[in-house]
Amino acid sequence: MALDAVRAVCGWLASLTWYVPAHEYRNLKTFHMTADTASVAPSNDHALTWKNVAIAALLLAVNVALSSWFHLGLSRSILVSAARCVVQLTVLGMVLNQIFQTQNPVYIFGMAATLGVLSAFEVTYWRAKRRFPRMYAGTLVSITGSALVVALLGNGYSLARTPAYSAVEFIPTIGMLFGNCMIGVSLGMNAVIEALDTHRDRAEAMLSFGASRWEVARPVVASALRQAMMPTITNMGITGLISIPGVMTGWILGGADVLQAARYQQIILFMIAAATASSSLLCALFCAAVLVDTASRLRLERLEDAGKPQAPPSVGSPDLPSKAALRRAACRPKSELSLGSRATLMNSRSLATLDDAECPQSDSPLLLADADCVRRRTSAD
Repeated sequence: MALDAVRAVCGWLASLTWYVPAHEYRNLKTFHMTADTASVAPSNDHALTWKNVAIAALLLAVNVALSSWFHLGLSRSILVSAARCVVQLTVLGMVLNQIFQTQNPVYIFGMAATLGVLSAFEVTYWRAKRRFPRMYAGTLVSITGSALVVALLGNGYSLARTPAYSAVEFIPTIGMLFGNCMIGVSLGMNAVIEALDTHRDRAEAMLSFGASRWEVARPVVASALRQAMMPTITNMGITGLISIPGVMTGWILGGADVLQAARYQQIILFMIAAATASSSLLCALFCAAVLVDTASRLRLERLEDAGKPQAPPSVGSPDLPSKAALRRAACRPKSELSLGSRATLMNSRSLATLDDAECPQSDSPLLLADADCVRRRTSAD
């Protein structure tokens, strides 16, 4: 049975087209929305050449002149970026041309996987101000999974493509989804990290009272998801009112019907909104799960600044909560502590370092107003 499966796979791979010579390229007619809508292909009468690109590149002289005039030091960066743009887009065009001509599923999903890997790398190692363990893996799964599912469903049902992974529509669509998911994921994870770091006292107080990790993480994740989704919502609100979006512009320049281009743009925007929301939610949940562990402890020592080594934890062992959290938990009656908090207090050596002055006198509901509460709790245990 296994041998038959291997033979079937080998036969399927042998039936695929792996290379098409340049003189056999077919004219790709992509501007159609339904089967009974006339396809309109771009005309070759206005084919662009390297001369047109060179004329457009002369406009960069304005940027270079401004950089030199104001001593910005960006002239070299502008020229290098322009050269990279030309080389990268040319190579990408050559690769995509082969993928579009062959319609090979291996090439199609390989290209999608490559874009996903690069997107996760960009978010983790270039955009993130602070990182945590397994951040790249979580970002990769969230972005790639969300974009892949939305792209297949959107192409298969909304755009009515058969198959749903048709290269001419699938690769540009999933590329746009990856780009927008990167923005949402970056905003969402940074919001989770900043919220837990800024309000660490509140989070530790909730945990010391026996709150579960979900009770602590839920408002943080909700706030992060709101921030991640706002750019997409704003973009949908102003599309067609202030600016003509890029997809619709490309269709119009290619000679497609304007109303068909508008409908295509609407579908793409709705797909972007769904992919951004799902990927941002997954990444925010993953980030919160790493920073608030299963023992209901805040683990901000797992964070490290981008490009810098991880700082040592504030308490002697990374498994111990902060001194402030221990102090608050030690000042509570036993009956009000969760089992996890009791075990943490019993096993922690940091209580031995708390003197009487460190247990504050306060009417706050988070603390007891007994100056020797730590000593009495320690002796009672």
